Formats: sequence, C-alpha cells, structure tokens
Amino acid sequence: MSKVLAIANQKGGVGKTTTSVNLAASLSVTRNRVLLIDMDPQGNATMGSGVDKNGLEYSIYDLLTDQADFANVVKRSEGEYDLIPANGDLVSAEVELISLENRELRLRNIVEANREHYDFIVIDCPPALSMLTINSLVAADGVVIPMQCEYYALEGLSALMDTIRAIQDRINPTLKIEGILRTMYDPRNKLTSEVNGQLFNYFGDAVYRTVVPRNIRLAEAPSYGKPVIKYDRKSRGAIAYLALAGEMLRRHDESARVIQ
Repeated sequence: MSKVLAIANQKGGVGKTTTSVNLAASLSVTRNRVLLIDMDPQGNATMGSGVDKNGLEYSIYDLLTDQADFANVVKRSEGEYDLIPANGDLVSAEVELISLENRELRLRNIVEANREHYDFIVIDCPPALSMLTINSLVAADGVVIPMQCEYYALEGLSALMDTIRAIQDRINPTLKIEGILRTMYDPRNKLTSEVNGQLFNYFGDAVYRTVVPRNIRLAEAPSYGKPVIKYDRKSRGAIAYLALAGEMLRRHDESARVIQ
C-alpha cells in the first residue's frame, strides 16, 4: 500500500525542502517507486532535483488548473525518483483555486489517480498556511515535520498542529503526524537538549530517532542539482537521510503488519 507524506512546517528555514528532496532520493535508493511533488512556488525542490524550473513547459500549476495531464508534467530527477516540478507560475494557482469547485481537493484527486504507480509520494509544502498547503495536507496520509531544536521552532510547531487539527476535523480525518524530524542538530547546544526533552515528552515515539546534523555537503548539494546521496554518499548528511528512510520503512512495515 502506497504512502503519501506531506513535508510541512509553517516556519521557513528548517530544512523542509532539503528533507523532501533527500528523503525522496533515499527512499528511491532502497528500491521504492517514489514521486516528489513540489508545491512551493519557489521551486527549490525542483532545482535541487536537477530540473530547471525556468525551462518548464508544464508544472504542478498546469495539473492543479486542469491545463495538462500527469504524463505531460512528470519528470525524471537526478535522484532517480519521479518529480512533479514547480515554479513561480504556482503563485497564480493560489488565486485561481479560490474560484474552482472542490478547491481543497485538487491535489488529492491528482494523487489518488496516480498513487498505485508509487510506493511513496512526498509532497514539499510551502512555508506558509495557504491554499497550496491545505491541498497538500488534504492529499496526505501523514505529515513529516522537520524542525530545529530552538525556542521559536516550538512556537511554529504549535501553529502547525492547529492547522493539522483543523484539516482533520473538516476534510481529512485520517491525516496523522507521521513523525517529527530534528534538523540542523547540534547536541552540544544546551537549548537543543531542552527542546529535545520537550519534544519527546509531548510527541513520544512520533519523534524520529534519526537526527539530521549540520553538514556542509548537505548545504552544497542543491547548487549542483543533486540530492546529497548523489553528491557525496559518504557525507554525514547522506548517511542521516538514508537512516531516516530506513526508520520510516521499518515503521511502515510494522504498521502494515498491525493492519493485517
């Protein structure tokens, strides 16, 4: 059974797009069929996947507004996963979706029509509560929340939890927190330890054991249009995201056994 994961955080600069690209690549390396959907008008996940956002004939904008078919939009990425790319055209979708019927369900309909071809679908959400974020959360089975262990990150997490609860109540009752991912992790920092403790107290097993450290190779990889696993497989960043993919797969297998 395929899994649809929204990578979301209303706070910017927490490693959301880095996680989307590198998780997709790491899941692909483990012989899973993976689709990454870029729902951020900045198109960073698109560029980080080795696809030029400025040279696109079609993008997620065209899919959401019924101007192109899935087969015309999907690209093969440098990370060996499929990609639905995005660029600045997606800004227009915010306005156009308001007048469309079932506007919150546009992405879900696209995902449901194609999910049988993939084991995992990863959605890179924009860093704001918008119609694009709502579409992403409505389409998802679970939410992966990347966050830094700092005070303001906890405030942003609280706001995101309110949004998720609202989506659960109104449109997608099966949506759940898939996991909390600690990014740019520095165990030497006292505040990191304090926030760490609060996360485990509140979320328990939902906090991934895997942490993503600050890593220069991880920061460099997007400028080469590659996931870090294709840029430097032996780097700490690549190892961390491979470990995250392994942890996710173990959870996924355990959940499937419980359902059976």
